[in-house]
Amino acid sequence: MQHEDQHPATPAVADAPLTPLSFLLRSADVWAERTAVVDGARSWTWAEHLERVRRAVGGLHARGVGPGDRVAAALPNVPAMLELHYAVPGAGGVIVPLNTRLAAAEYAYVLEHCGARLLVAWEGLRDALQPALDELGDAAPDVVWVLPDGGDGCEWEALLADATPRDLALPEDERALLSVNYTSGTTGRPKGVMVTHRGSYLHSLGVIAEAGLSVRSAYLWTLPMFHCNGWAYVWAVTATGCKHVCLPRVEGGAIWRGLRDEGITHLCAAPTVIVTIVESPDAAPLETPVSLVVGGAPPAPALIARAEELGIRITHMYGLTETYGPFAVCAWNPDWDDRPEEERSRLRARQGVGTIVSERLRVVDEELHDVPRDGVSLGEVVMRGNNVTIGYYRDPEATEQAFRGGWFHSGDLGVMHPDGYVELRDRLKDVVISGGENIATIEVEQALNAHPAVSEVAVVGAPDERWGEVPVAYVVLRGDGADPEELRAFVRERLAGFKVPKRVEIVDALPKTGTGKIQKFRLRERAAG
Repeated sequence: MQHEDQHPATPAVADAPLTPLSFLLRSADVWAERTAVVDGARSWTWAEHLERVRRAVGGLHARGVGPGDRVAAALPNVPAMLELHYAVPGAGGVIVPLNTRLAAAEYAYVLEHCGARLLVAWEGLRDALQPALDELGDAAPDVVWVLPDGGDGCEWEALLADATPRDLALPEDERALLSVNYTSGTTGRPKGVMVTHRGSYLHSLGVIAEAGLSVRSAYLWTLPMFHCNGWAYVWAVTATGCKHVCLPRVEGGAIWRGLRDEGITHLCAAPTVIVTIVESPDAAPLETPVSLVVGGAPPAPALIARAEELGIRITHMYGLTETYGPFAVCAWNPDWDDRPEEERSRLRARQGVGTIVSERLRVVDEELHDVPRDGVSLGEVVMRGNNVTIGYYRDPEATEQAFRGGWFHSGDLGVMHPDGYVELRDRLKDVVISGGENIATIEVEQALNAHPAVSEVAVVGAPDERWGEVPVAYVVLRGDGADPEELRAFVRERLAGFKVPKRVEIVDALPKTGTGKIQKFRLRERAAG
């Protein structure tokens, strides 16, 4: 018989909302004098890093940022971007990280859609951002410009210097909005993915577990922090009290200096960055192996082998902006170590299983029934869980469509292997993943269709050794009105540079089905050939 006091009717509440802001508070206390951030010749301890964030909170308040206000950040991997990931939510606001490779029209759309009150931006992006700000007119956010190394005239450093430090305001509701991360626009317009404090906290714990981060680690910022909040490494690295090493530009020499001089143990990258690393003149075997997590298309087996010869151990992960970044990991079973190399390469190419904090991935048919675990039957990959977005910002229709049946629909086609590992086979959304960037083919097609000489167009992805994939356009003209380079220049004026087709081929007709639908699979075969 149980006593009543073992199960009180009204239990005492001594918990607290989950938020990654607590990671910084803990590390500044426990690891106060250890190095937190390295930025070239500059560095800060954890205690100093927290003080800079507290000053940033005060500075944001002074600029009118309050609860619920959106603060956009268009920055490379510099300390200000790290600080904003704590200062903005610490001021009660919502951070909106912006891709640093967008065109002016894209910046204007995102800034208007999110309703940013303030924009913190890299001086080197002024030429792309200023036309967007001019277009928005009175609706444009105020701007704080950031200079390299916090040099003279850096408005961010001036904001910190003039501010009265303020404590971070922790959220009362752990499901409160922390960040809005914009997709690359798989339907022609970017969508704002809503990220919560709870999801960010839990996803960060998964990153720590899967990457094996500890207080002895050192993380090199080769992955953009604007990508899904750096796959949550902005919080996970902080949680462990290890070292952030900032890298504003991804260059082979700078990466190798970091690997050797800063004792780097971990980094993340798209396949193109791995190429940059292994082909660098500075490349040489490391004394201590480092861990590299790669997202997007799996790197070629030959590239994996070259990296491993240099002491770089690669782990493949899979996810989307809607899943806080990597949702699945190709978890390596030690029993596979002695398999033949060809078989090991096939195993590494799979997208894998849910991370330790993710729900199980499913591959389903149109009625949400699981497909057989035979490695052959195709279905759509669907997910749900704490590290899945709560929806799209100001877009209830897209949210409803994406969460049909209570699961997030990735738009990716895959198979389920007998051991429970998922492998992608195609993408329903026709997204080209180039250098880690998602390119919606429909967006590129719309840009080309705006040219008066274009009659029809289809864009597909073609394999590329450096970028993984590149967009290729097949165009039917109205007469002889344009040549390929003119069409590429036309797109470059409207879209970010990485979205411009690598090549444009003028064709007499596009392959179609009997009902008039373009047969993109035939164009993919042609592009690959």
